[in-house]
Amino acid sequence: MDLATSALWVSIAICSITIAVTKIGRGRTTLDPTITKSLPPVVNGIALLAVLRTLFIHGIRATIGNLYTKFGSVFTINLFGSKITFLIGPEVSVHFFQGIESEISQEIGYGTDITTRNEQNRFCVDALKPSKLRSHVDPMLQELEGYFEKCGQEGVIDLKHELDQVLMLISGRCLLGKEIREKMLDKFYTLFHEVEDSLTFINLFFPYIPIPANRRRDRARIKLKEILSKIDALQKLIDSKYKDGRSITEDEVTGLMIGLVFAGEHTSSISSAWTGVYLLNDAKCLTAAVEEQKQIMKKFGRQIDYHVLLEMYTLHSSIKEALRLHPTAPMLLRKVRKHFTVRSKEGYEYEIPAGQTIVSPTVRNHRIPYIYKDPEVYDPERFGPEREEDKVGGKFSYTSFSGGRHACPGEAYGYIQIKVIWSYLLRNYELKLISPFPKEEWSKFALKPQGTVMVSYKRRQLA
Repeated sequence: MDLATSALWVSIAICSITIAVTKIGRGRTTLDPTITKSLPPVVNGIALLAVLRTLFIHGIRATIGNLYTKFGSVFTINLFGSKITFLIGPEVSVHFFQGIESEISQEIGYGTDITTRNEQNRFCVDALKPSKLRSHVDPMLQELEGYFEKCGQEGVIDLKHELDQVLMLISGRCLLGKEIREKMLDKFYTLFHEVEDSLTFINLFFPYIPIPANRRRDRARIKLKEILSKIDALQKLIDSKYKDGRSITEDEVTGLMIGLVFAGEHTSSISSAWTGVYLLNDAKCLTAAVEEQKQIMKKFGRQIDYHVLLEMYTLHSSIKEALRLHPTAPMLLRKVRKHFTVRSKEGYEYEIPAGQTIVSPTVRNHRIPYIYKDPEVYDPERFGPEREEDKVGGKFSYTSFSGGRHACPGEAYGYIQIKVIWSYLLRNYELKLISPFPKEEWSKFALKPQGTVMVSYKRRQLA
């Protein structure tokens, strides 16, 4: 988000809020006769200015953290007349993740009903099935070897950029097919990144505001539709039909493929980068990850396949811990269709009215001290068999891949892909982080490392 855009929206917020009634309270009366319990504390009016100021200066994580400290695990923000209620911690999150669609809807961000979306997932989920994952490993390794071969024996790279590039190749090959991978990958990803650049927090709530990034997004989407409609490998998807006999549209195919690539390339690129940053910044964790590779090589040789990857418990925990600290979906959203009640850890009972948007902020849920010991510290061992903090903390204590009725079907693919990358890099290179530890780029919805991540490398043969 550039400063001009940020300033514009802060100005709009100030103008809108100054005419609002100021009120922060533990509860509010309501005209709905079915509401018998207190409503959550509400932040609006002048108080919202302080929230927007914190958001503008310090980012989404600090903003939610401050509100959690002040109001507890349940509170509502009145944003331009829209009520957005935050549910923090597993105690108040059960209905968010397990509520049936008629009561808790996942329509926000999807633009279609759950029945249609489930059928669409069925059309393209084939690439994420375990049987397919096994066949993806060799192509992933081939892309890695071919890409990093050009880097020579030693040098300095921007790790974030290189991971983004190699994941384009992997996603092109495993998710889009040979035709796009070999003939038009550069063009596809130029357009894809124009769509990707529109993924800001503002667009999460206001997806159609007329700003330059959104105009570029809409033009790119039209061009992507033209490309995808001509790809022979996607003909099976293009010919798909819903259960009622209706054919899938070209717009829907485009949306599905953008979503699939977003999950396979964009989120994995961010997760891979954070995993590398933390490993290279912590000698103990890096040594443990390298030692695991040595032990696996003694057992299986230099071969990397699906079953070998499943043996990489230390690397798995290293990735999982990076995702705890920097989830690729910092907030999960739902729409309330039927009012429900939550009881907070503090003992307060609140009614959540129908019509509100509810938010499960992963960025805060993953750093709750009574669930995760020293939550700001990168510590992959917290997921080991002796601690299992995510399980001890209760269901929905860890939701990097969502959970309940809407758990991400690409979780296994994501872990396999990142394991392939980092097992290859740890085996073949000595790596050292030479730039400062990066901050989060919080203006984007997915919190990627800010700026460049400079790493020196020297080729080796791990034994």
